[in-house]
Amino acid sequence: MIPQEKIAAVTRGLREAFGVTAFDDIRMLDRGLTSALVFRIVVRGCHYLLRIITRTDAMNDPTRQFTCMRAAAEAGVAPRVWYTCIEDRISLTDFVEAAPFPATEALVLMPGVLRLLHALPPFPKTVTYLDFVDGFIRRFQAANLLPQDETEEVFLRYGHLAAVYPRHDSDVVSSHNDLKPENILFDGRRVWIVDWEAAFLNDRYLDLGVVANFVVTNDADERSYLREYLEHAPDEYQLARFFLMRQVLHMAYSMVFLLLGSSGERLTLSEKAPEFHDFHRRIWAGEINLADNDSKLAYGRVHWEQLVKNMRQPRFKEAVRIVSARHERP
Repeated sequence: MIPQEKIAAVTRGLREAFGVTAFDDIRMLDRGLTSALVFRIVVRGCHYLLRIITRTDAMNDPTRQFTCMRAAAEAGVAPRVWYTCIEDRISLTDFVEAAPFPATEALVLMPGVLRLLHALPPFPKTVTYLDFVDGFIRRFQAANLLPQDETEEVFLRYGHLAAVYPRHDSDVVSSHNDLKPENILFDGRRVWIVDWEAAFLNDRYLDLGVVANFVVTNDADERSYLREYLEHAPDEYQLARFFLMRQVLHMAYSMVFLLLGSSGERLTLSEKAPEFHDFHRRIWAGEINLADNDSKLAYGRVHWEQLVKNMRQPRFKEAVRIVSARHERP
């Protein structure tokens, strides 16, 4: 189950962390779209998580990943870290037995968790998120997956957003950047965040926006969610910034999942996508797995339709105006 070339490295980790050279039991875990190998192991009757990074690149840097994970663990945001080895690309942490986490409860608890995460000492910085999204837009347009008349309005309006959003803002925080449900574990009492491969210094509204896709369903939820995070009522700029980042995320998820799900084949958006909140409710509940191409396409279409809908609302134009006014040059 463990790759042959990693057995010696795992043995070293077990010896250093627990004083043993073998585990009592092992089970491979499906961790979604990650390239890492993830296992639940049992040592002396206790469960731990063994993670093996299988490749190193800009987004799979073990030095950055382990640094961020250790900082989060010390702050009580991530499970306890027992062992890491940058050279071997291996980590051993506590295993969290997840309990059901109702979205209504997450709406109350997650803002405090994010506030604690974002208060950590600065993580390393890798990319500017809007630059990352721009790259996927270019890839999507080059793939010519949709007719121009179906995309022109969206890309034009997104251009207005991208022109005013402060992509090089100095107000950046230590961020996880991949807070999908499988990376948020609730043990029945407290919340733990796992899988730190995408962690870096980023815009605070990105983590807030990703979680909001799953737990914020209306304007009242939004204000409550931001108030819990900020510890005061959000002002018009904070509401506008949050709203625009959510549109950036809709664009990002549309581009990524339509590209992944299409396998280069021409797409049609004539079929109506599933309803946004219901689809996310089902992902949160573990009813939908995004591993197959049909699910990826559905998820891309869900975000695309929500993006089109939101961009046509008066709030979009007003949010662009508010953010532009705050950051306009003299």
